[in-house]
Amino acid sequence: MDFELTEELRVLKHTIRDFARTEIAPGAAERDENKRFPHELISKMAELGLFGVTIPEEYGGAGLNTLGLAVIVEEIARVDGSVALIVSSHNSLCAEHILGFGNEEQKRRYLVPLARGEKLGAWALTEPSSGSDAAALRTRAQVIGGGWILNGEKFFTTQGSTAGTYIIMASTDLAQGKRGISAFIVERGTPGLNVSRVENKLGVRASDTAALSLEELRVPKDHLLGELNGAFRDVLKVLAGGRIGLGAMAVGLARGALEESLRYAKQRRQFGRPIADFGAIQWKLADMATEVDAARLLVYRAAYLRDKGESFARAASEAKLYASEVAMRATTQAVQIHGGSGYLKDYPVERYFRDAKLCEIGEGTSEIHRIVIAKELLK
Repeated sequence: MDFELTEELRVLKHTIRDFARTEIAPGAAERDENKRFPHELISKMAELGLFGVTIPEEYGGAGLNTLGLAVIVEEIARVDGSVALIVSSHNSLCAEHILGFGNEEQKRRYLVPLARGEKLGAWALTEPSSGSDAAALRTRAQVIGGGWILNGEKFFTTQGSTAGTYIIMASTDLAQGKRGISAFIVERGTPGLNVSRVENKLGVRASDTAALSLEELRVPKDHLLGELNGAFRDVLKVLAGGRIGLGAMAVGLARGALEESLRYAKQRRQFGRPIADFGAIQWKLADMATEVDAARLLVYRAAYLRDKGESFARAASEAKLYASEVAMRATTQAVQIHGGSGYLKDYPVERYFRDAKLCEIGEGTSEIHRIVIAKELLK
């Protein structure tokens, strides 16, 4: 068993760490405060290949594996959860869905601009009455002439108002329930694709999350992604991969909370000594460090299994479940270690605390993942 990253991934890790520190971190607090999408960073990230991480080189991507994406997302999340979410969702959801289930023409047409960062990707599954129960979606796609007409609503769509390429799930046979769901590729500017609102969120506020309204949205026949009525199966596979990315984001946030707490504990003095000298603080730091390391290993294991082509769904759920709850515990303790200062926006742990909560909700709540894991155990 080898716990070391390859030389290529070690170089990548340090490259992204430097980029995150110099380019992403300086504006993170301002973007969060103003709910401002980081448009100025998109071209810079594109130059580093961050929008085509796992896309093969023949389609303009970097051709890295899932572990490479996990390394990248962790390093970005260390300084900004919002930017990490943009990179993770673009790669793990939209691009991976097309890469995994698109035909050759679709791959060449859509993956190239996605990989170059010329277009951002969005993945629209959740609806007002369909969250954890993804099979309950009500958006309808009907055959009209040589194509489809989509009607319905989508909630919580990451990159919902900024994307250039959308993957939208809709029912093509309501009577069949989850066995009647199909996926469609929709391009920005298509009449009938409307942004209802951009959400005002607790955390990851610089990441664009929007509600979409689909009103007589006409989609050409060749925009069907994958098999007709076969999208639910594909969605589960895409989500399993996406959970690795969100787990990596959680690890990055937890690590950021730990590193900021270490710095603060060495500097902050009470009773004539740095608070790092007190056992109460040392125990918190020790627990945080242990859990961060354990969470990272779970994320890496899930990525490793996926890259080997082995079954990884349970490993992805375990990684996402544990890492997300570690992130919440670590950021909570970080605020506590900072005391009153941790409650102020002057210190990044306050933002990490708010960002971390998403990790327990997005890509399947903690409760759903416990169900998934238990079902796998009881097979």
